[in-house]
Amino acid sequence: MAIQPIRLLGDPVLRRPAVEVVDFDKELRRLVEDLTDTMLEAPGAGLAAPQIGVGLRAFTWYVDGEVGHLINPRLDLSAEVQDGPEGCLSIPGLSIDCRRALSVVAHGFNMYGEPVVIEGSELLARAIQHETDHLDGVLFIDRLDPEARKAAMKAIRESDWFGLEQPQVKVSPHATNGLGF
Repeated sequence: MAIQPIRLLGDPVLRRPAVEVVDFDKELRRLVEDLTDTMLEAPGAGLAAPQIGVGLRAFTWYVDGEVGHLINPRLDLSAEVQDGPEGCLSIPGLSIDCRRALSVVAHGFNMYGEPVVIEGSELLARAIQHETDHLDGVLFIDRLDPEARKAAMKAIRESDWFGLEQPQVKVSPHATNGLGF
């Protein structure tokens, strides 16, 4: 098992768009394993590679007893929407209602480079959208209406972890395509 430190709000890696995965190799499979182990240990409903300091388009999820992963996702979203509580492992202790598409069809690849299509609604759709946002440098608080965002930022500023010196993070063992993520 390879539990990795989770980057917190304020770490620049969370705001950088991740790059497409081009090598479906042993390093990628190790990344997926590390993401899965870290997500389950946290515990969380999903975890994207930038959250452990790796700037690649890969994420895992754990919803309704199902663990999965997706590489280089492209999403088709339903017009119908849902509102519901959302949180983030990179913003500990905060849960706030966020509007998302009710269902999603996600196209991408598994860790072996085989094409996959994941269809989900409600919590799975929310998790897939949330993690794909991470790959684009977007956090769920960015999707809140101005009043909710203001309340979220107040709660974040008052949290025990905000403003603390970021923990020392070791260099990732995963390839980052030379971009220094």
